Amino acid sequence: MSGHPRFKAAAAHVAPVFLDRAATVAKACDVIAEAARHGAELVAFPEAYVPAFPVWAALWAPIRNHEFFRRLAAQSLVLPGPELARLCDAARRHAVFVSIGVNERSTASLGCVWNANLLIGDDGRVLNHHRKLVPTFYEKLVWANGDGAGLKVCETRIGRIGALICGENTNPLARYTLMAQGEQVHVSTYPPVWPTRDPRGGGNYDLAAAIRLRAGAHSFEAKAFNVVASGFMDAKMRACLVDADPAVAAVLDATPRGVSVVTGPSGEAVSAMLSDAEGILYHDIDVGLCVEPKQFHDVVGGYNRFDVFDLKVNRARLQPIAFEGRPAAQFPAAAGDAQGEAAWEAIAPTSGEDA
Repeated sequence: MSGHPRFKAAAAHVAPVFLDRAATVAKACDVIAEAARHGAELVAFPEAYVPAFPVWAALWAPIRNHEFFRRLAAQSLVLPGPELARLCDAARRHAVFVSIGVNERSTASLGCVWNANLLIGDDGRVLNHHRKLVPTFYEKLVWANGDGAGLKVCETRIGRIGALICGENTNPLARYTLMAQGEQVHVSTYPPVWPTRDPRGGGNYDLAAAIRLRAGAHSFEAKAFNVVASGFMDAKMRACLVDADPAVAAVLDATPRGVSVVTGPSGEAVSAMLSDAEGILYHDIDVGLCVEPKQFHDVVGGYNRFDVFDLKVNRARLQPIAFEGRPAAQFPAAAGDAQGEAAWEAIAPTSGEDA
């Protein structure tokens, strides 16, 4: 008997209802309920799940993407708000922890959107709110830079949980920041596809291979479990993109898909892998299995030289403006119910845009 937490994790390898915020949140709540019925206590959703990952930024020149951006901005979440309240209520009712990727719109700007990840506790309270530090490649045309406020590991009854978004899992300092907070369960989120070239010419980015490499590397270095949730491109999403330009069908169909998988403290995959169909991937996690590998390489303990290396992390939430001589301006929050406001209240002083 190790005395360490044991629980079932679920990686939701699912598609959003493309660019429909309310319908995607409703689908997420249904997935939470289904996973809970199967005994899951942690449910991880993909990157930018609500309302969609902006794959169009890879397919066309910026001058052709204005309509997609307007739709994305209009369907992005303002936090706190009624959509967050519904997600928090689902987590509370089913007593599960939920990690979910969302497009978050600034209250100070109609067109400033962040790629954010939320960790919701089994009591319905928001435990962490992280914004992707640096959008990758063409994502810079859609998302603003995040900050370090969400580089946190949360102590929970099922272990210490941290999360990074897609390419952040290649950032050694971001990953080490979570390791150094005692991370035991890592959540990695990814898009359904990530085109970088026309596949007919070769050299396209292999998202599946990159995910397997990153997931295993982080698990091996952190001696932690890694729950990877990638998105899925369903027929509706594909149709919306192909209807805008039939030529992109060949690119979408031949680009490697994201995969969902769980890796263990040895760095090896310990679960099945989902790629070409929607589904929920389950795996039983025993946090006690993270102990033995620490004898070999504990990079936040005995296998480091803190007298040689010194890492400092700024976890301040960045603001668009600061006032002197009087209280800071308060931007109006989105309308939500009392429960949603209370769920957000726990992290608002350090993670809300207006704190």
